[in-house]
Amino acid sequence: MMDIEDFNARWLAAWTAKDVEALVGFYAPGCTYKDPQTAAGIVGHDALRAYLTGLFAATPPMAYEPETVWSIDNGFCGRWYCTVSMPDGSTTRMRGFDLVEFDGDRIGWNEVYVHPL
Repeated sequence: MMDIEDFNARWLAAWTAKDVEALVGFYAPGCTYKDPQTAAGIVGHDALRAYLTGLFAATPPMAYEPETVWSIDNGFCGRWYCTVSMPDGSTTRMRGFDLVEFDGDRIGWNEVYVHPL
């Protein structure tokens, strides 16, 4: 059985590091990813890689902190906080929620919801 707390912590660490290849490795080849900028969804490794590359180039440093996770059928839900380091030295914070369904031992479906704090 997968340790979802460990999986989530490693996955969020890859988001913090803006490590595109590590992140793509968490997702199944035919994955679907949705966030507020991609509500229609991104499908597959190539599209996800292209999206993340552009996103990370356009965003300041962001540090993700897991809050809690809980199991659901074939996956987990996770809440997290993110501290965004703005170019002027200030910070802002977001709270987020992920719905994750697995395809084998990798993410097959990921919906991300966020709001500013």
